[in-house]
Amino acid sequence: MAHGRRPRRGGGGQLSEEPTVTRTPADLPPPVPRGWVTGVDTAEATDAGAEGVLARILADVTGCDRVSVDSHFFDDLGADSMVMARFCARARKAGGLPTVSMKDVYRHPTIGRLAEALAVPASARPAGPVAEAPPLPEPAGGAPHYVLCGALQLLAFLTYSYLIALVGVRGYDWISAGSGPGGVYLRSVVFGAAVLLWLCAFPVLLKWVLIGRWQPCQIRVWSIGYLRFWVVKTLVRSAPPALLVGSPLYVLYLRALGARIGRGAAIFSRNVPVCTDLLTIGAGTVIRKDSYVNCYRAHAGLIQTGPVRVGSDAVVGEATVLDIGTSLGNRARLGHASSLHRGQAVPDGEHWHGSPASRADAAYPQLAPARCGELRRAAHGASQILAVLLVYLPLCFGGVGLLLAEAPQLAAVLEPGPTALTTWTFYTEALTASLVLFSGAIALGLAAVATVPRLLGRAITPGRVYPLYGFRYGAQRAITLITNQRFLTRLFGDSSAVVHYLRYLGYDLSHVEQTGSNFGTEVKHDSPYLSSVGSATMVADGLSINNAEFSSTSFRVSRVTIGPRNFLGNRIAYPPGGRTGDNCLLATKVMVPVDGKVREGVGLLGSPSFEIPRSVRRDADVDRLTGGRPPPDLLRAKNRHNAVTMAWYLLVRWLYFFLISLLFAVAAELYDVLDAAVVALANVLALLFTVLYFAAVERVVTSRRPPGPLFCSIYDLRFWERERFWKVPSETYLRLFNGTPFKNAIWRLLGVRLGRGVFDDGCYLTERTMVTLGDRCTLGAGSVVQCHSQEDGAFKSAPSTLGADCTLGTGALVHYGVTLGDGAVLAPDSFLMKGETVPRNAHWGGNPARQTGRPDST
Repeated sequence: MAHGRRPRRGGGGQLSEEPTVTRTPADLPPPVPRGWVTGVDTAEATDAGAEGVLARILADVTGCDRVSVDSHFFDDLGADSMVMARFCARARKAGGLPTVSMKDVYRHPTIGRLAEALAVPASARPAGPVAEAPPLPEPAGGAPHYVLCGALQLLAFLTYSYLIALVGVRGYDWISAGSGPGGVYLRSVVFGAAVLLWLCAFPVLLKWVLIGRWQPCQIRVWSIGYLRFWVVKTLVRSAPPALLVGSPLYVLYLRALGARIGRGAAIFSRNVPVCTDLLTIGAGTVIRKDSYVNCYRAHAGLIQTGPVRVGSDAVVGEATVLDIGTSLGNRARLGHASSLHRGQAVPDGEHWHGSPASRADAAYPQLAPARCGELRRAAHGASQILAVLLVYLPLCFGGVGLLLAEAPQLAAVLEPGPTALTTWTFYTEALTASLVLFSGAIALGLAAVATVPRLLGRAITPGRVYPLYGFRYGAQRAITLITNQRFLTRLFGDSSAVVHYLRYLGYDLSHVEQTGSNFGTEVKHDSPYLSSVGSATMVADGLSINNAEFSSTSFRVSRVTIGPRNFLGNRIAYPPGGRTGDNCLLATKVMVPVDGKVREGVGLLGSPSFEIPRSVRRDADVDRLTGGRPPPDLLRAKNRHNAVTMAWYLLVRWLYFFLISLLFAVAAELYDVLDAAVVALANVLALLFTVLYFAAVERVVTSRRPPGPLFCSIYDLRFWERERFWKVPSETYLRLFNGTPFKNAIWRLLGVRLGRGVFDDGCYLTERTMVTLGDRCTLGAGSVVQCHSQEDGAFKSAPSTLGADCTLGTGALVHYGVTLGDGAVLAPDSFLMKGETVPRNAHWGGNPARQTGRPDST
């Protein structure tokens, strides 16, 4: 979050008198003008009132000799958010004052206005530090439960892997015995149908056997009860119906798991609910993408389950979080980038937004309905089943057998024999084949993203409302799926090539002012043909351009335009009709406004968003190193470095593909002896190899300069090396270990300073070596600890520390330079800004986060 475009030093206006502090002649400073306060110890401000206390703290943290109560924090004093975060922490420790948050600082950017807003009497005296609440009790169990749970999770994984391998091998043998292509195809359809039915039914059956009906309860992590929870969660989220988000079949799957979902409801979020019996969704309700409605949360070493109720004809916006114990009434609406914290309830017909949500000043626009009856929904579901049975599964199960049957020369090469692995010919052919397949897949992907979606896009008129579950709906979903190729976006992101790739997809980028970092490695959209980004705009990772709007019966795609000379921070969901124009800074996790005036020349922070200065003096100092735009020689040097990074990216993944192929070639060599067991063993070894391989890659990439504290220009070699660290290693495999002790072992392998008994339900750490996690921390699903920030042309990075027994809620984000004291809790979907210090046992929440109380004990 940068603040103030070109700050100025100075201050002025009518100044209020301050009390005089008696000091010895040798210690007396130069005469102080009336209305100014010197940076002395706050204990000397006993009679100075709130303004005096706050001013003296501000003078200390800014390093100024004197501070006027009317001086603007950013424009006059040149402070930035890191400095003001230290100011807030010092003010909280001083005692006798209401809690000062960063939101208060931005809204009241002078000492006089801040003191008035806090409503502290001028005669108030510091009363010492705020008393801390007693620490949370030590979780039961400990190391024995931790080890036993991990062992049982490993046993469950090995058993299921062997079962899948056995079924797959027997099925392949049976399919291969078919007579001719027709026989192979028919057997593939039959076998695929049986496997599909089992994969869909088994998680449902196991849920009812192990759990029955979910009830509101608490489950201690690493206990036997938690093991049952983990098994059900893992299978429910990995079943084939979880891939059918946005389909009536997905709703049927959730109903089979116990969810109460009314007729005509539509769910577009890929975050599958787990405690489904506690989920109630009314008829005609829509839940949009990237939302969390889990019906459980990880909190203080516990899995807490609880109800989530959404009424009829309600709308849950994009990138939202609904905590347990929350509800939306009939016809209610929760805006994008918002959340409901535990106990919140939106009344019937009301529109709320923000994190935590509150009543919106203006109603959100509604998407007109369309005719979409039960017959249309049934036909769409039936067509999906037929496509899976008649196309996808036969290709999956019968494609290899058919290829070998029709190409004897290829079968001869792959035929295992006593000397197959001992000849150089085998390895040469395997190396060549892997290179051809890898390169061909990239070329095919590049061709596909530019052709098929463009043909499908001709069927859709922007701004027109279409019914769900028809041809145009399928076309739009295909466009979204095909053009959001994470492999290609990551390959070209954080380099000058990304603007050419996005234009190739269909983005309107106007006149590009090349910076070498115009877009990060994570950018997604609903339609690239309706995405416009102005000149000289820079975008960090996590931008989601939401061109498509959905109701329970209809959808519409619209152009989304991001203005010129903007900077967009991390994890922003940008909606159609966003009210931002030229020269704006959109802070990390900001809720982009959709009503009111068009914001220009300002920064926006928080959810709901409020205005902050556009930039600060420290960032301007970095800009001046390059004259505000990259010199050609520095840009060329960055391009060369990024090109090498892209080559590293491709080489690492091709080598991984080749080595995995060799592993399964060895399994094929031993298949005649060990049968299905060798296939299961190969799957397990492939997972273990993946962990060790990418951990080694990360170590190699960071061997020259490990990630550490940094403040530099984006044209600094140290920043280019950080970009290489973000791009070359892979973190996708980490998701497989969520909720297990094995993820802690991997974090340690990657350099995280990790205490005992940490529970990680799906947290992402951007710079592993810069994070410290204390004993028994609880990290919620979708939470992030991000130890860096890019703001225009400046890059900043600092370590973050979470003390023992801390909790990060679902979807919470912790920025760089942050310290959470022991037992601190950060509520779901909160954004803890850079430099903040959270006292031990405090409960913080919101975007931006501020103290809200103490952790609840339930």
